[in-house]
Amino acid sequence: MDFHFSLRQVLLLLLITLTGVVWSVIFQHPLVAGFFPGYLVLVFLAKSKELTIKQILHISIMGVNKTKIVILILFLVSFLLPSWYLAGTIQQMVKIALHFISPEHFILLSFLSAMIFSMLLGTTVGTLSAIGIPIIGTAIVLELPVDMVAGALVSGAFVGDRTSPFSSAHQLLSHTVELPVKRQWKAMLFTTLAAIILCFCFYGVADYLVTETDASNQQQFRWKELSVIKFIPPVILITFVLFRISIVYAFITSILSAAVIALFSGTTGPKLAFSLWDGVEGLGGGFLHMYELLLFLALAGAYNGLLEEMNVIQPYLDKWLQSSRSLTGDTFKTMLATFLITLIAANQTLPIILTGRSFLPHWSSKYGKEELARVMGDTTMLFPGVVPWSVLAIMCSTIVGIPIMNYLPYALFLWILPLLTVLVSLVKQVRKSKEKRTANV
Repeated sequence: MDFHFSLRQVLLLLLITLTGVVWSVIFQHPLVAGFFPGYLVLVFLAKSKELTIKQILHISIMGVNKTKIVILILFLVSFLLPSWYLAGTIQQMVKIALHFISPEHFILLSFLSAMIFSMLLGTTVGTLSAIGIPIIGTAIVLELPVDMVAGALVSGAFVGDRTSPFSSAHQLLSHTVELPVKRQWKAMLFTTLAAIILCFCFYGVADYLVTETDASNQQQFRWKELSVIKFIPPVILITFVLFRISIVYAFITSILSAAVIALFSGTTGPKLAFSLWDGVEGLGGGFLHMYELLLFLALAGAYNGLLEEMNVIQPYLDKWLQSSRSLTGDTFKTMLATFLITLIAANQTLPIILTGRSFLPHWSSKYGKEELARVMGDTTMLFPGVVPWSVLAIMCSTIVGIPIMNYLPYALFLWILPLLTVLVSLVKQVRKSKEKRTANV
């Protein structure tokens, strides 16, 4: 079936969707409530194209199925913190982190640890799940600015999510822009190194300004005080992630092992059940604090299913670059288009596919696929971590236990790369203009 939506219809859909989610974020209402009007408008548009309610429901359910893994992961994350806490794992990991991480350089080392781990794993969620929890717990004990630490962790985690050859998002971008991974990695290398250097400087200065007086809080421990059994839950999680076994199985096994340890350590069954349901005071977690978010993710999946099936945005993306005349102009337009897609898609996959497929012919003919890979790597790959209602941003926020808008100003890697890629495009454009003038003389 051929669908075509007028610009007025698309703008109305965007306006209502964005107004709803912004209302939810500002007034701290459930995201599912703010997103629902946009979904209703999309259903109305589908009805106007003679789709039946049965067809709309079918497409919506297919969209939900595409996000079911994410929903399941966040469902399990709600049980991870309480189970680890009751097993004594959190307390033990905090002691170790306090021993090895110098408080004077805590924020910088948090970024470095997350960056190295993410380059090995290629996943933001896996990285934050494995090392984010103990580092955040340590920051709380040391009375460090937790928002800054969370920003450093998320920045480091996104280095690998965007850049690592093991990252599924990196591979998807390579496939979408039809560029070998090695050439894509090389195209992104300059801005990657520049952003990492700037992050090192930023977090180093942050350490100097806010952590130099906190060394007195550092705690000491003896190795014989540690229990090997309490290491089992995180070891299981890290091992599963390293060997690329399903993250779902990693969470389930880690939670079950922690629950068994907690029960054998004297925690009663009712207390364990209550903590898994309601979380742990001062630490968070618990299903009660997660169910609204899970409903939103299901609704976002249904919304994306209709959006993709009816090809609502694609025709307008195809026209977006027709009047472009410069590398800098094309960079701005690509950034704006992919940002708008991220705002309404609320995930990482759809912006990569839509932007890449729509803009590839234009960029290939005028600048080369490497330039498109660089621009998308510096924008499309990162915007899902910036948009508060994006699935990836929500997962990061949930794992570290800090609201997105609190740590975002300190997640330098996420917002410095778009600025760097514009600067690089501008420099290349100026250089090319000079070469043309020189050749004409």
